[in-house]
Amino acid sequence: MHPNLALHKHPKCVDIILRLDECHKSGFFKKYFGGCNELKRELNECLTLEFNEIRKKNADKAKEQRKKVEELWKEFKE
Repeated sequence: MHPNLALHKHPKCVDIILRLDECHKSGFFKKYFGGCNELKRELNECLTLEFNEIRKKNADKAKEQRKKVEELWKEFKE
């Protein structure tokens, strides 16, 4: 399963999301018997890369904030 595929939330994966939606709309058998599996794999890879980028950005931000707090504590203790 993948998260909600709102286009504004996943700007780097828009093309794949649209192609997967078209594939799912193209027919019952294609959707339920594996005709769209390759697109789904592509989408999963794209969403994973996007998630990892966001995760790294958040970790970097947290490190910066932690550094500021530690500097404030040093000033407070002095």
